[in-house]
Amino acid sequence: MTTTLDADLLALQEMRSAVKKAKQAQLQYMDFTQEQVDRIVKAVADAAFEKSAELGELAVKETGMGVAAHKKIKNEVGSKAVYESIKDLKTVGVVGEDKVNKVVEIAVPFGVIAAIIPTTNPTSTAFFKTLIALKTRNAIVVSPHPYAIQCTHEALKVCDQAAVAAGAPEGLIQCLTMSSMDATQQLMKHQDIDLIVATGGGGLVKAAYSSGKPAYGVGPGNVPVYIERSAKIGKAVEDIINSKSFDYGTICATEQAMVIDRNVVELVKRELKKNDAYILTDEEKALMEKVISPIPGKVNPEIVGKSPQRIAHLAGISLPEGTRVIVGLETEVGKNVPFSLEKLSPVFAMYVAKDVAHAKELCLSLLNLGGRGHSLSIHTETDAIAREFALEMPVSRILVNTMSSVGAVGGTTGLLPSMTLGCGTFGGNITSDNLSAKHLLNIKRMAYGIKEVQLPKHQEQTSEINEDQVVSSVIQNVGSNDEVDPEMVKDLVNEILKQLAK
Repeated sequence: MTTTLDADLLALQEMRSAVKKAKQAQLQYMDFTQEQVDRIVKAVADAAFEKSAELGELAVKETGMGVAAHKKIKNEVGSKAVYESIKDLKTVGVVGEDKVNKVVEIAVPFGVIAAIIPTTNPTSTAFFKTLIALKTRNAIVVSPHPYAIQCTHEALKVCDQAAVAAGAPEGLIQCLTMSSMDATQQLMKHQDIDLIVATGGGGLVKAAYSSGKPAYGVGPGNVPVYIERSAKIGKAVEDIINSKSFDYGTICATEQAMVIDRNVVELVKRELKKNDAYILTDEEKALMEKVISPIPGKVNPEIVGKSPQRIAHLAGISLPEGTRVIVGLETEVGKNVPFSLEKLSPVFAMYVAKDVAHAKELCLSLLNLGGRGHSLSIHTETDAIAREFALEMPVSRILVNTMSSVGAVGGTTGLLPSMTLGCGTFGGNITSDNLSAKHLLNIKRMAYGIKEVQLPKHQEQTSEINEDQVVSSVIQNVGSNDEVDPEMVKDLVNEILKQLAK
């Protein structure tokens, strides 16, 4: 009991010390020029890119998830691709000026950012969040996932050493090294934390939003992929299997369920086999369901980021040699339907759609189950159908004729390279963007007067009434043939005034 208490206290002290150092360093960093900032960011990106393979291997070794060669690619996206996307962004001083409307925009950093890192992408997300924080003159305090502390810490050491060597203040990049949920919770509420960027499970993201601090969080990505009848089936299936098997399905934008037009089902099945996907029998599917979700509505963490062979072994199923993805035919969607959940592994559900309308119904059901706001993938040669899905589906990204996992993070598309994908208000997030450096800036605006406004003149009304003027007015407005007693009128006016004064 005492040991646990001591560990918690040490973790809290480490967190408070980290925030203090980050705050002090960020105040110094505020004075850096754009040139100095850009030099530091480039140095960090280069160092991270160089260590991509080494840190990919370390991530797999520590977490037991994913494929080292694929982690390397993710690290490269999180370093070099992210750098290329932000290198020309102005983030210091005057960053924009509308000379016609006389409005000047000035960039100001948020301050100290608390960054929560997931176990599925522990090094690439660390690189990404560090780069966008440094580019915007923010400091960063990182809380790694308890199962990925070592690899995340090593990734941040690479960043920190490169930053300091390039002239950054010491202490700008901090990493918590003790596994403590309480320390992470207290970090998000710390008075010197100015923004939270949370990538992780739903509970953690909810905690970030409940902290009382501004926060960017992301929702789950139960991504459906629709293979429409006009799609180039061979290319579509190849992309889908490559995407689903990439890093054993640990990217949140990875396809989770295929929805196939009934007219091309047999073609798709043939291509699935050609691409080393294994379609389960009914008996095997029943065994697999128990492994996917032993507790209804919850995915078994033992399958997340694991190989098809490892998952099949847990189910007592033998797979053909070289199997890359496991597929189960499904007709229902719900919390009690294991194959319809977000599995974060090379395990696929396959649905058959009668037509486009039915495909939309299936996709919407899957999204409502746990992926609203995230992403949807479609393979079609009919642009009107792609646009129809884009207009109607409650998602922030629609990936057309590409790998969803890599496309959503900007690898095969023109989307901003990012390891944190907003889900908009569809998914309870503040943004639907791929998060980047621009989201970590306050923009002040200096505006000159360019229009004149004529305000109506205000005349003050007096409450004082002169009784003699009232009497005179009454007499003047009475006809000349009428006899009027001035004293009688005066008495009546006085009586009325008394009544009004009450």
